[in-house]
Formats: sequence, C-alpha cells, structure tokens
Amino acid sequence: MTKDNCYFLGKVTQTHGLKGEVILWLDVDQPELYAELDSVLLDMGNELVPYFLESLLIRGKKSIAKFEDIETIEETAPIINKELYLPIDVLPELEDDTSFYYHEIIGFELEDENTGEAYGSVTQVYEGSGQDLIAFEKEGKEVLVPISDEIVKTVDRDKKIIKVDLPDGLLDLYLE
Repeated sequence: MTKDNCYFLGKVTQTHGLKGEVILWLDVDQPELYAELDSVLLDMGNELVPYFLESLLIRGKKSIAKFEDIETIEETAPIINKELYLPIDVLPELEDDTSFYYHEIIGFELEDENTGEAYGSVTQVYEGSGQDLIAFEKEGKEVLVPISDEIVKTVDRDKKIIKVDLPDGLLDLYLE
C-alpha cells in the first residue's frame, strides 16, 4: 500500500499514560465516523505499516488509542509524531451534492452556476489555516477560489462538474 492509494487521517501526537496509549489528532470533519476502526497505516519512513487498534476513544479531533502489542510508554516512542493513513476505499460515503473530499475533485470542471460557462479544471486544492482554496488555470494563470457554501454550489460526481457562483471581480483579479 502506498500513499497514492490512501488519504491522510491524522497524526500520533503524544503518549497518554504509562500503558502504551497514545493521543491521535484526527484531521477529519467528523471524527465519530472513525470510532469503529480496526487498524490504521502509519508512515514509518519509506513505507506504510499497518497497526491494529486494541481500543479507540474518540474525543473530537483528539482521540486516545491503544495499539496491539504496545504495552508501555517506552514502546510508543517509535510511533510518536508519525502520520496516520487509511486506504481511499474506506472513506465514508458523502450523502449530498455539496460535500466533497479534496482529493476527489482534482480534474473536475468548474462551471458558472448561472451561465454554464466553463472556467477550467481543478488542478489542486490548497489547505490553509484561514481558508481552503480550489485552484484552476485560466488563460495560463492560476486562479484560486475560496471553498465556501456561498461559492461552491453543487458537485456532480458523475459528470465531474462543480457548479460555482464566483464573487464579482474574482476572475478579473487574476486575469488583468
């Protein structure tokens, strides 16, 4: 299994207690969807290694995990600050036409919700502390569109189209 077949779930941040438990930071919108996990993949340098969960207590984005065969605080040392991954095929299904996973929209076409004008294909999604952005190219220039409910209206997975309502003047900022 490689990172190309997986998505970033979070990170092992620190130890918890003396019996091999650790704190996981989960970089997901709904941590409770992961309460029944049996295993995760840890990035151990050059490979993703499966680690099996003995227990997982979800407490929002920070959770307490106990992995099988890790019984002491000393045995947790090799996994502290390691990134967690899961195979893409275990992602929870999204149930509406306004939600999406960032990795899935790469290559989708952006279209104006009102006119149907095609803007370009999504080339990347930037995650930032202030605002996440969809990137596409128009006239040889990268254009960044904020991800918000006011702008991103619908996602059609079958047609690979994202309908947007761009703020007035946004395109002009990039194309002038």
